[in-house]
Amino acid sequence: MARFDGRTVLITGANSGIGAASARAFGAEGARLMLTGIDGEEGAAVAADINDAGGDARFIQGDLMDRGFREGLVDRTVAELGRLDVLFNNAGVGHGGTVEDMPMADYQLVMTVNLEAPFALCRAAIPVMKAQGGGVIVNTASELGTVATKRAVAYCASKGGVILMTRAMALDHARDGIRINAICPGPVDTALLYDGNDDPVAGETPMNRIGEVGEIAPAVLFLASDDASFMTGATMIVDGGATA
Repeated sequence: MARFDGRTVLITGANSGIGAASARAFGAEGARLMLTGIDGEEGAAVAADINDAGGDARFIQGDLMDRGFREGLVDRTVAELGRLDVLFNNAGVGHGGTVEDMPMADYQLVMTVNLEAPFALCRAAIPVMKAQGGGVIVNTASELGTVATKRAVAYCASKGGVILMTRAMALDHARDGIRINAICPGPVDTALLYDGNDDPVAGETPMNRIGEVGEIAPAVLFLASDDASFMTGATMIVDGGATA
């Protein structure tokens, strides 16, 4: 059996980057997938790729800035797929700037998508998982939740918040059979690296390269699988040695 046969997985930010790579990997390992993202054309293509390969995926276009949309995702997943075994809070945005020059609208966007939306989705998912007898949540944080860099004040704050939110929720719900961990990618070749970083040279690592999305997805699947059955409240850093 594949590791995720019979399990239902909800992934945000699944239309590209780490989310899309992880969706394809989950699909190849038997998961039934509910995918969501802001780009409907890209997301539909990801779901089609998974289905063409013999998997089971569907895609919902939506914006996590929309409170009604984000608060209804778990209910819609359960209504259409019957249960929720894994929640992968992956969607994220980045806007560069210091506290002096960052517009408040940009700050609020970063904090809403990166921190408030995962909180809301966990708030909806945990009662469902408790009723089922357990489940797994993986939150996408960042190496920049553990160390800072220049001109990324909102992004660093949001991802640091994701890490401590993950740890706190893991303590609260360990005895409910719910494991909650965070993946902390380093610089990875996605649009976010360039959108949130004015200087892509900052993506250099001791390995002398940035990462590929296919190098992050296996770590996500590990945290979501029974292979990580004794891990909760953990932060898995996958950054080519950048924070070493």
